[in-house]
Amino acid sequence: MKRIPILLIPLLLLLAQLQAQKAAPLSIGETHTFRSEILREDRTVNIYLPKEYNPAADRHYPVIYLLDGAMDEDFVHIAGLTQFLTMIDTLPPSILVGIANVDRKRDFTYPSTIKELTQKYPTTGGAANFIAFLSQELQPFVKKHYKVNDSTTLIGQSLGGLLATSIVLKQPDMFMNYVIISPSLWWDEGSLLTMAPFLISTRKDIHAHVFIAVGDEGEEMQDAATRLATVLQDARQKELYTNFLYLPRETHRTILHNSVYKALQVLHVKRTR
Repeated sequence: MKRIPILLIPLLLLLAQLQAQKAAPLSIGETHTFRSEILREDRTVNIYLPKEYNPAADRHYPVIYLLDGAMDEDFVHIAGLTQFLTMIDTLPPSILVGIANVDRKRDFTYPSTIKELTQKYPTTGGAANFIAFLSQELQPFVKKHYKVNDSTTLIGQSLGGLLATSIVLKQPDMFMNYVIISPSLWWDEGSLLTMAPFLISTRKDIHAHVFIAVGDEGEEMQDAATRLATVLQDARQKELYTNFLYLPRETHRTILHNSVYKALQVLHVKRTR
């Protein structure tokens, strides 16, 4: 029998320890892919669950829906905000649903008659289908698979903010809270913003809280966000609350994280079970 040289024994022990210490996967949630009959394609959502979430327990949670919610988009850092604000008792434990994109220009825009836009972005104009997907397929999917209450929040930036604005003006009951960051209201030469006073006047008894933020992003975007906030504030709706925040040190690339942090601190999220 061969003897192991005494100098090799520490090395062999170290290798044995490293083999024993297998790395465990780090998980912050769940991923689901399901077929959308409305969009006629598979869609993926990423789900962050609160630490104490227990499907067998009789507790129900608010849901935050995040546009641009893929793992390589905004899901990870917004999940971090959700966890942190819960940890410091600013936000009730909440479920985050990140909606991964397939074609955001298609899904977040309504049809335009501007030839230059349709030529530059030929797939645009599918917002109506995507909104139907949110209300008729995704929200029922989340309600079926998770213990949720009636508190819902939608977060959208840029073209996602355009989509969120469209929902606020046309179907405000879809969500309880709206976080609209740097909305691309320039789309279709600002037609949605032009129609906003009329659209909001046709709605009765709107129950929603809208948080709008914009940074140092050019006069056109800043003015449009300000005008949107003014339209909502002047709407004579007793249960429509609007917050507007200008963040001059933020750009279009940096504003989302800081503005969502501030938005989730002030939104009227029901602490119900």
